[in-house]
Amino acid sequence: MNTKRILIFQHLAIEHPGIFREFFKEDGFELTTVELDEGDAIPDLTNFDAMWVMGGPMDVWQEERHPWLIEEKAAIRKAVNELKMPYVGICLGHQLLAAALGGEVGLGNETEVGIMQIHKTDVGKQSPFLNNMPDTMNCLQWHGAEVKTEPAGMEVLVSSDICGIQSLSLGTQVFTTQYHQEIIPSTVSDWSDIPAYKRALEKALGDNAAENLEKEALDNMDEFNKAARQLYENWKSVVF
Repeated sequence: MNTKRILIFQHLAIEHPGIFREFFKEDGFELTTVELDEGDAIPDLTNFDAMWVMGGPMDVWQEERHPWLIEEKAAIRKAVNELKMPYVGICLGHQLLAAALGGEVGLGNETEVGIMQIHKTDVGKQSPFLNNMPDTMNCLQWHGAEVKTEPAGMEVLVSSDICGIQSLSLGTQVFTTQYHQEIIPSTVSDWSDIPAYKRALEKALGDNAAENLEKEALDNMDEFNKAARQLYENWKSVVF
């Protein structure tokens, strides 16, 4: 396999691909990380084989506060629609894909934070991205906004009781998740230091929320990392 070049958009240095970085390294993939919130420029997209877009504390509609969101959404549109580049979006990356391609993103009726269950849809049960993964899984959720309407032509693979659009796909090119399967042992501790995330966590789970969630996440880490490995192997086999 020729060396694959992965372009990663980040919106916060500590919200990175997590355990997927280990998998990329094992396969010898070449990573280029663009830290948009720090003013990094978006490079020539034609130099890359796939795009991964990570999470962040901002919302897709906050273009006045974060003007780089305009350029980022334009880059996502070009990558997906023009270059037909494989795309993975997680949390904000899931929402940005939807917003860039004509879907609707807004505040959810309820904040979804904690270790919670997700369920494959009938379409998701047939998706190669989710091969050999349980129909119902536990995962980390940490969001207040959500995709309310998927872009035309996209399919919903996963839902939860609180948020109906937890995962989207476009053929075998695009795969996104609202939930987090990239987490590593430091994730909850790192994210709890972000004021916006901490407020959402305490509002949803009360006192000692960070400590309790970190313990629960660590108790489930082997399961989470096993699911991440399977997802990665599925993605790699589908797109490459």
